[in-house]
Amino acid sequence: MIARRTLLLAALLAPAAAGARPDTSRPDIRAIERRRLLPQAGALLAAAPRSIAAIPAPRSPAGPQDYYSEGDYWWPDPANPGGPYVRRDGRSNPDKFDGHRDALIAFGRTVPALAALWDLTGEARFAETAMRHLAAWFVDPATRMNPNLDHAQAIIGVNAGRAIGVIDTLQIVEVARAADLFAKQNAPGYAAIRAGVEGWFAAYLDWLTTSPFGMQERDEKNNHGTCWLLQAASFAALLGRADVLDAARARLKSVIVPTQIAPDGRQPLELARTKPYAYSLFNLDVLATSAWLLGGGSGALIDWKTDDGRSIGGAIAWMAPYVADKAGWPLPPDIEYWDGFPVRQPSLLFGGLAQHRADWIELWQRLNPDPVTGEVVRNFPVRQPLLWLPAERPL
Repeated sequence: MIARRTLLLAALLAPAAAGARPDTSRPDIRAIERRRLLPQAGALLAAAPRSIAAIPAPRSPAGPQDYYSEGDYWWPDPANPGGPYVRRDGRSNPDKFDGHRDALIAFGRTVPALAALWDLTGEARFAETAMRHLAAWFVDPATRMNPNLDHAQAIIGVNAGRAIGVIDTLQIVEVARAADLFAKQNAPGYAAIRAGVEGWFAAYLDWLTTSPFGMQERDEKNNHGTCWLLQAASFAALLGRADVLDAARARLKSVIVPTQIAPDGRQPLELARTKPYAYSLFNLDVLATSAWLLGGGSGALIDWKTDDGRSIGGAIAWMAPYVADKAGWPLPPDIEYWDGFPVRQPSLLFGGLAQHRADWIELWQRLNPDPVTGEVVRNFPVRQPLLWLPAERPL
């Protein structure tokens, strides 16, 4: 298993074809990840599964196994105490209910890291621990999360959930990648829970693609539409849903890139926000990861351009200088968490591999792979590069 994945990665990182700029860095990503993850092994093995069923949500209108969260930028109205909350874009309300989302983020960090450690070491204990988390969230009738987001990012006094809350499950795209690895490599313990895990993702993908909230989120024009796309593609890849993957590829080329990226590489919808730097990085990471996955790890969709020159590669090229030196950022600083970014943005890795840009890959290696600030972690959902590198079989 390990030898084959190493050979696949070595082939991907081979020098560019004649006439192209060679990639002189050729990092050993497995060695990089081994050095990063092995010191975390003890804490990951010790973490007990904890699904939303163990976390009361006092303002939720639903049951204990229904996910519930509250909108980040919504606050009590000083002019109408006790009335509907009002929006303050970019300013996170510390009193909102975050219990379920925090648990989902922890799950989305723990299982992929355990999967990467199992892939790196072959030690069954990492896979077996991951199985306990997967069973708690997706299989056990007493603790599993119901496969919908009908009550995500609610606004107090206004609604009990919104379509844009679908972005919360971006935190489990790497859980799907971990499950995909476990299935392909016959991980210890996965056969016993596979039907339950993949049944959960099948039900959730159906909700994501057919429910009113899911379809509304799909059609959002900014990072919300991009995050829907990556979720649909990641869950469909696990399930072998070629129809969803084909539709996602078409949507990336016909809708997402043309409407979200300017010909010069800017992301106008993200730059218009009160946190333009972090939103541009976040959306770019999701764009690049979607293109990498849907391109089968070839990078072809990162290179692809519209007739007027819009491309994900161009968006990375526009943003990369400001990742290398944030002092040159041409817009006002973000109103929150300005000092928290950049981190080890996956767009630099996927873009660097796609375009043989040694400078982007070297920059990726220099950045922090394990931030600890909660808001930064939430906006950095693609954390385990080994789960996205060439698969054993095409999508």
